[in-house]
Amino acid sequence: MNIHIYYGGRGIIDDPTQYVIGRMQSILEELRVNVTRYNLIDYKNTITTLPQTLKDADGIILATTVEWYGIGGYMQQFLDACWLFGDKEKISKIYMCPVVMSTTYGEREAKLNLATAWEILGGLPCSGICGYIDSTITLEMNQQYQLIIEKKTENLYRTINQRMASFPASNQAVRQKVNIPKDISLTPQETEQFAKYVADDSYVQKQKEDIQELTDYFKGMMEQSTEDSSEEYIAAFRSHFHPIAGFQADYCFIIEGKDSHLILQVDGPRLEVSYGTMENPHVEMNIGRTLMEDIIHGRMTFQRAFMSGATTRGDFKALRTLDQLFLFQS
Repeated sequence: MNIHIYYGGRGIIDDPTQYVIGRMQSILEELRVNVTRYNLIDYKNTITTLPQTLKDADGIILATTVEWYGIGGYMQQFLDACWLFGDKEKISKIYMCPVVMSTTYGEREAKLNLATAWEILGGLPCSGICGYIDSTITLEMNQQYQLIIEKKTENLYRTINQRMASFPASNQAVRQKVNIPKDISLTPQETEQFAKYVADDSYVQKQKEDIQELTDYFKGMMEQSTEDSSEEYIAAFRSHFHPIAGFQADYCFIIEGKDSHLILQVDGPRLEVSYGTMENPHVEMNIGRTLMEDIIHGRMTFQRAFMSGATTRGDFKALRTLDQLFLFQS
């Protein structure tokens, strides 16, 4: 029988969880169980590869310490890695015993979180150990506590050895129906290799650089597109301008989908065309892009666009003059 212990605490000397799992390991080894311990803090840069160590496990112990709130970052990372890279078929056959000691409030919630997480992964949770212990000496000197640890360890051994069945949990039913992770069509070997890549800092850094390079490339394309858009219609108005001697007017076109307004400033033979804003133009027209395209290509006049529903305000004499100033029709 193989049992793995995954310890998610910080490894401080007076950590009561370390004492409990150390005692459990001694009892299991007396029962001729092969016990392997993984201190997650020692694998903090390669936690994504640890789910592969579950392959030869008949049962596991997930142990952590509540020092201020929750199960801690290392244990959460390990469970995340099991969800993303673990062999769900193998996990479904593994019994898990949660061990949570607390030096503050929250050991019961943390124990429940570990059991719930393992159920959602598809595994088999066992009865675990949790308690509030302010000092490791309290555990060492209290015979009743020692007896609890021994009995819980023996129950874990018996459960795994006899492959005891358990009623299905609603967490597993929900996972099967609506909480199925996205299938990325990887074999277990490919998943293992992918987990190694994720744990490789140089590989991850290279991926980030590639993503940044692509981001900059597409950002440049968008900026180029924006620059091209900022020149839209300007050349058409300049090339079709037919000045009227002594005529002066300012036009503002609010074109659908554009952040800036198209500004035409006519002063006799002079024409200035640009995008921006203008206060109190002689004519202001709200016009759809389709209508503007029809005008530019000679299929529509400004007067007909006004009659078709383009909202216009200002000097209507200046509006009528637009079709004389810009002869788009061939």
